Amino acid sequence: MGTGIRAIKNLRLFPTPLVWKQELAPEVYVLGFKREEDFLPGQVVGISHSLELEPRLYSIASGNKDESLEILFNVNPEGALTPILGKQNPRNILQLSKPFGSFTLNENRASYWIAAGTGIAPFRSYLRSGLPAPIELIHGGRQLQSFYFQDEFLQKIPSGYVRCCTQEKGENLYEGRLTNYLREHTTLQLDANFYLCGSAEMVVEVRDILLAKGVSYQQIIAEIYF
Repeated sequence: MGTGIRAIKNLRLFPTPLVWKQELAPEVYVLGFKREEDFLPGQVVGISHSLELEPRLYSIASGNKDESLEILFNVNPEGALTPILGKQNPRNILQLSKPFGSFTLNENRASYWIAAGTGIAPFRSYLRSGLPAPIELIHGGRQLQSFYFQDEFLQKIPSGYVRCCTQEKGENLYEGRLTNYLREHTTLQLDANFYLCGSAEMVVEVRDILLAKGVSYQQIIAEIYF
């Protein structure tokens, strides 16, 4: 996930060269590595700049047939890893794990995808891997530049992509928090699965809203980053 799901011990890492780097917004980057392993959309990799620092987990943001394995993150000035990742250049060697994780899509059930900020990463992987599009992709961000990969989503799911913006106004934007949008949403398909990716606070608040609307707890699948 964009800011790292958590640090994790005893994860085997492998030296991997950085192939390319792109800045999507100030201090928000995509790092691209050569894809060496098969993975399921929604899985994560552990990353560190050295074997001395415990790796953090990041959702894979690329498709499972893409040549690159990509991660999305924003630099946290107080973080142990992201300030270092933000300064990396192509051909630098980082330490990566093999992909793993279970935030995977049930293709047999309709779905909603709900993300805050860099939590959009696994949903881009879903879409680029050719998985069924959601009933709605609901993405929360502070500014227009916070809707990472929005051109891809607008192209592939133009009628089902909702951008909830809290600090700017614009055409086809919902002006406010994604939680407010969900509270006002009266046409949820209650037999769908709901996939949530974001901070613990966002996930808990959205889960409570969905439960109050009659969504079953078992239909809410969450990935939390820290």
